Amino acid sequence: MSTTADSLSTLSGLEVMQRMAAGLLPPPTIATLLGMDLESVEDGSAGFVLTPDDRMLNPLGSVHGGIAATLLDSCMGCAVHTTLPPGADYTTAQLNVHYLRAMRPGTGQVRAVGTVLHRGRTQCTAEGRLLDSSGRLLAHATTTCLVRMP
Repeated sequence: MSTTADSLSTLSGLEVMQRMAAGLLPPPTIATLLGMDLESVEDGSAGFVLTPDDRMLNPLGSVHGGIAATLLDSCMGCAVHTTLPPGADYTTAQLNVHYLRAMRPGTGQVRAVGTVLHRGRTQCTAEGRLLDSSGRLLAHATTTCLVRMP
């Protein structure tokens, strides 16, 4: 399916994210680079899955914290995106991440789920949780996103 920026501007954020989740629109290149898959999308919520691998290790041999931060920023930002009308956009203004457990080689698939807490005219806040395959909390985060209306 060929999609131009003009045709995307007629879709709500939820419609864009739903089409990405269904494979009707290409994923963002950061998702392709890291191997993140958009797993779930609802109004005010988005979830990604990723299986960390050896390309993501820091010098200590655990998965770099930036991977968790990127997953959390992505799921929270996409959750905010689902609340936007056609033509609106957003940017992350603040990101706070709390790391609880390290991801290591062999951790298996992890899931990051973001949920909008507040949707205002010019800013949104959201929270995110990063869970391992056993449902243990690896990290959690909050964000403030600035919203720009058309």
